[in-house]
Amino acid sequence: MPTEKRRIQERERRFREAAKGSTSLQGWLRKSQPADEEEQSQASSLCEENVDQEEAHRSDFPDQVSTLELPLPLRKLHCICQTHCISGEVRIAHSLHTKEEEFVVKRRKTVFQSLQKFKIHCSKDEAPHIALLGSGGGQRAMVGLLGSLVQLDKAGLLDCILYLSGVSGSTWCMASLYQEPDWSTKLETVKDRIIKRLSGPGVSWGDALAKLKKYYNERDFFSLTDFWAAIVVTTYVKEIDECKLSDQWDHLSKDPFPIYTVIDKQCKQCKEEKDSWFEISPHEAGYSLTGAFVETSSFGSQFDNGSKKKQQDEFDMLYLQALCGSALADGKEIKKFLWEKIHGAFEAMRKRVKHNKDPNSPPVEKCLQVFMDLVDMNLCVLNDEDPSALDESIRKTLNELDRGKHQLIFPIKQLNLADKQDAKRYMKQRTEDVCNHLSHCFSSWTDVKMWTRICERMAHWIWGRNYDFLHNMDDETVPSTLLESETRDYEDAGLLLNSPYFSVLREERHTDLIISLDFSDGDPFTTLREAADVCKNLKINFPKHIPSEDSQNPKDFYVFKEKNAPTVIHIPLFNVVNCGDDIEGWRKKYSTFQGPYSAEMITDLMEVAGKNISNNREKLLEQIGAAVGQKRK
Repeated sequence: MPTEKRRIQERERRFREAAKGSTSLQGWLRKSQPADEEEQSQASSLCEENVDQEEAHRSDFPDQVSTLELPLPLRKLHCICQTHCISGEVRIAHSLHTKEEEFVVKRRKTVFQSLQKFKIHCSKDEAPHIALLGSGGGQRAMVGLLGSLVQLDKAGLLDCILYLSGVSGSTWCMASLYQEPDWSTKLETVKDRIIKRLSGPGVSWGDALAKLKKYYNERDFFSLTDFWAAIVVTTYVKEIDECKLSDQWDHLSKDPFPIYTVIDKQCKQCKEEKDSWFEISPHEAGYSLTGAFVETSSFGSQFDNGSKKKQQDEFDMLYLQALCGSALADGKEIKKFLWEKIHGAFEAMRKRVKHNKDPNSPPVEKCLQVFMDLVDMNLCVLNDEDPSALDESIRKTLNELDRGKHQLIFPIKQLNLADKQDAKRYMKQRTEDVCNHLSHCFSSWTDVKMWTRICERMAHWIWGRNYDFLHNMDDETVPSTLLESETRDYEDAGLLLNSPYFSVLREERHTDLIISLDFSDGDPFTTLREAADVCKNLKINFPKHIPSEDSQNPKDFYVFKEKNAPTVIHIPLFNVVNCGDDIEGWRKKYSTFQGPYSAEMITDLMEVAGKNISNNREKLLEQIGAAVGQKRK
């Protein structure tokens, strides 16, 4: 069957599926009362506008499949679907957002022109969909991705990229790049600006604390992600980026289409692989493989049965970077790191209180001492040390504060540190008890409420909590677990898979070639093997044969192919070509969990990452040409 005919039939099938599968859409279509005539008229007008727009697109891309080739009823259905999405409601369908489709049409023209310069001859319809993936790896991934992109630009290959998707630290790089419209046309200038910022002094403690308070006061939910954004991410990216993702993107953009990725924590815990993957693009956020989305500007707002009940402001880019990038180490190390950060915050506040002591003010210094003792108690338990002296200090200070009017609920007991689960339960209950007591003693001090909330979130380990935009919907195509809960928790995708394969393996994105930049710590093939296993379970076409013998001494360029699957080019950051026999030395120098890099470290890492592209320019062109050939078949 010719390629175009097959794609037309696939497009038609998808819209029939949308009509059949989406309960909310069926409900909209069933409305036929006169009260809905205005809505129907708007949909018809939108349909006519879309037809005019697509006819204009066709002049540039005569071979491009579009809704014009659908039967008229399905073409109207397509327009109604998009009207439904534009209203701020939920979109359930295995299709792309209309604005993304429009961008793909335009970007394919850029890709086509780029291929012609390299004498890779093809029709516009044969231009391959190429996705560049950046793995997690904290600031190592941030700087490594920047160095790779700079060399792709110098090699003339950046214009061949349709999608740029990232996990964790790679999203920090993406956020910096997309601050600048059309960054890919002036990357050298943008790169210099980013490096200057990363090498600079960073965000002051006062500004970081003010941002944390703003997060606490402005949103319905406050989690460790807010603390991580204001206090930790600012340490690495050295700015407070309050731009919004939906505002950063212009439909005329000359850059690759950005896709940020996280995972749904509850789905991960229930081992629901298909429903765990969550993506956030400039147009919509949602479950990549499940096919359930909401407009990005409404992600975080409260919904009921697909209709918005309460608007929340769109997340800013600082929060998005924290949502995507928080898995810098294993759980125990991160907990220690965060408790120490919280302790540092209390210490800074106590010094300020001592300096500006007011005899008429409440005994804030004692309150802060209780907080610090509570933090130290948690650290003692994590370090397998006896916290009983700190426990006694907390009880004594609280008794002084409220003059014995209230007693701590949680009784004194000898903690068995050998029983990890018992110790964990003890500290969770102990932390809640102390926080409740402090909230009562200092009910008029607003900062206490915020800090008790942070300590409680530490005790329960709550990250990325937001309203569930699928709450109370009735749709058989979406798992019931996603429809029943009022909230969902989102976290770093690297906790499940350290590269964003599933954002570009969506069938409707028609990805032909994946360039995987691996900035992981350790075995550079682990993520690839894990992706292959998940794809096998989900029956997604993906290369299966991943080597294991090169784990310690990887080469700088691998190609994996499988019938009916996208080709995967895999590029480990540190390899025998750019590091010689000192791969382990480079890995230790750029370990994930460390303080911000110096200017010299940034320059060296940029150079090493860039060599992986410059050394393999011809191999990259060869595989792009092969992707064109594969598309012709």
